[in-house]
Amino acid sequence: MSSGPSEPRSFDQTLDAALRPSLWDEYVGQGHVKANVRIGLDAAKKRNSMPEHILFYGPPGVGKTTLAFLVAKTLGSPLKTTSGVAIERAGDLAAILTNLEPGSVLFIDEIHRLGTKVEELLYPALESGSLDIILGKGPSARTVELSLPPFTLVGATTRMAQISGPLRSRFGGGVYQLDFYTDEDLRSIIKRSASLLGLSPQKDVVEMVAARSRATPRVANALLKRVRDYAEVHEKDLVPETVEEAFELFGVDAFGLTKDDIRYLDTLATSFKGGPAGVRALASALHEDPDTVENVYEPYLLRLGFIERGPRGRILTEKGKEYLAS
Repeated sequence: MSSGPSEPRSFDQTLDAALRPSLWDEYVGQGHVKANVRIGLDAAKKRNSMPEHILFYGPPGVGKTTLAFLVAKTLGSPLKTTSGVAIERAGDLAAILTNLEPGSVLFIDEIHRLGTKVEELLYPALESGSLDIILGKGPSARTVELSLPPFTLVGATTRMAQISGPLRSRFGGGVYQLDFYTDEDLRSIIKRSASLLGLSPQKDVVEMVAARSRATPRVANALLKRVRDYAEVHEKDLVPETVEEAFELFGVDAFGLTKDDIRYLDTLATSFKGGPAGVRALASALHEDPDTVENVYEPYLLRLGFIERGPRGRILTEKGKEYLAS
């Protein structure tokens, strides 16, 4: 759940918050999603009511959390943040819902991690704004319906396939897919972040960072901060030569791939002769969790066209083979 006001925030957390867009016009990319969400929010404000519940899905780092912040800011609503993994029991969810201020936005990140019993408690809260509490046990148990303050749920997930049908249906038409970013959008994001960091990078530097950002704003900002740190520590100007040195030290190649990505491709090529290979077999060979393989390694490798997901498993493509041979 969100940190209380008395809990200290790290410097990186404060910096990341400063780089996060606070206005719709500052949020670059995802134009179709932004337009649709804003229509729903503006319509709800005109009716003086809460908007329908919203579900964002897509790869990590493409702006789902930022959209939740913008939804709350647009409505002028308090924002309560938590995650599916943090809500372990139905009682945890009940405590959150009953303590919401009227008109709040509740943001649940990785909502696919909610347990079945937690989900079942959430259904009436989303449909009718009520909470069914069971008092007692056995034959004497009884259900009490508790009215909740009006709120809007914003869910985010990287695993849409793991969202149950009943839960997905509670979002109605408010389900939006976020995709990877174009190089042009990434360059705009990097320029804005650089300005906020007090940097004036050359065009070539912006291009270098964008090309290695894995089509993801979160990665772009992280790389920008790391090359800035490298330049400061080595007392060098932020020029292409310095940035190239930094990326070589970080182990990030021209495609944005790291040694872990290359290890994935090497394992698929050598241990599985290019595939097909099942995700569990690959994860075992890499000593990784299958979820990590599917959510961290594969999305960008798929986008680059280095691998394919077939009915029988993962396959190394010709482009992937050419990359390994280069």
